[in-house]
Amino acid sequence: MGKTKTAFLDQSAQEPKKGKKGQPEVISMDVPNEATSETRKKRVHIRGSKHKQAVAKVDKSRLYQLSDAVQLVKDTSYSKFDGTVELHLTVKKEGISAKVALPHSTGSSKKIEVADEATIEKLKTGKIDFDVLLATPEMMPKLVPFARILGPKGMMPNPKNGTLIKSVEDAKKYSSDTLIIKTERKSPLMHVSVGKVSQKAQELTENVDSVLKAIGARQIVKASLCATMGPSVKIEIVNS
Repeated sequence: MGKTKTAFLDQSAQEPKKGKKGQPEVISMDVPNEATSETRKKRVHIRGSKHKQAVAKVDKSRLYQLSDAVQLVKDTSYSKFDGTVELHLTVKKEGISAKVALPHSTGSSKKIEVADEATIEKLKTGKIDFDVLLATPEMMPKLVPFARILGPKGMMPNPKNGTLIKSVEDAKKYSSDTLIIKTERKSPLMHVSVGKVSQKAQELTENVDSVLKAIGARQIVKASLCATMGPSVKIEIVNS
């Protein structure tokens, strides 16, 4: 027999830990990898010159009067397309909601459909080619089987948002610019599109004012306006 060389190791290294049924436990060790460590490094987002120029026009420490804030949002929007003007609110608690009819269009057209037999046939195939669905009380029982489809999309007609109408003729009175504003789920935040950058400043101001009044100044903690591509402008909330 040949000679056997014995290496003396640490006791913990000599006897591997036992796993289930007496099997040695496999221990995995993470070996540093240059590629992995590189990807974990924080990436620095470099802003373009247009963004920097727009931000420079806004005083972040200032609360602007509504009309001034609207004009500033229009002036600092730098998108090549007609951006959307958005109102962002922090309110005092979750679960706040309000219904508001905007005095001016938000610039986004919506297809409105009055439920009839043809609508039912489309829903049976899963086809939804409308943005707003109106229905008379007579049609509601036929729409109930599709509540699971329409409900999550916010399209199920109901009296709270004005989509349950008394007659087909009442559909002419419905405005797609009537909004139901709610806080985020488990968060006291609200986000509302109030128009397009290309709209007149007066129209945007009146739309924002309508939303603020519907929610109530006492419920609002913070408010700001911004365009799709543009800096945020803080609004002064005046308690009336």
